[in-house]
This record gives sequence, C-alpha cells and structure tokens, in this order.
Amino acid sequence: QSVAALCNQLLRSGTSIGANNAEACNAISKAGFKSKSFIALKEARESLYWIELLHRNSYIDDKQFCSIYADCEELVNW
Repeated sequence: QSVAALCNQLLRSGTSIGANNAEACNAISKAGFKSKSFIALKEARESLYWIELLHRNSYIDDKQFCSIYADCEELVNW
C-alpha cells in the first residue's frame, strides 16, 4: 500500500476513537456506553496496527514511532 493509503487508514481509525468515546459519554444506557466504548477500544488497537505498519515500512522513524505508539497504547490500556 502507498504511504497515503496507510496514513488515511490511521487517520480514520484514530479519529474514530474520539468520536466513539464522545458517543459513549452521551449514551442513554449502560449498554450503549459499553458498545461505543468497545468500538473506541477496537479503533485504538487498529491505530496501533497502522502505526506499526508505517514504522516497519520506514515511513516514520524510531523517535516518532515511540512517541505516537506510546500515546495510542495509553488509550488502549486506559
């Protein structure tokens, strides 16, 4: 895949984390909250995948990778 395609995938999954978290915070039921929170978690894990792929293909350097990956991993572990 091209770097633009990889970055687009990361952009989509990364922005979806916040959107789903916002929806979870405004859910009208516990089930709605859990559902949207789980989707946000899945999107965060997907973002980790795209970050790793960008790094493995040398589109981001080690320093960028460590910083971005750590931030995203913090979301997953939160």
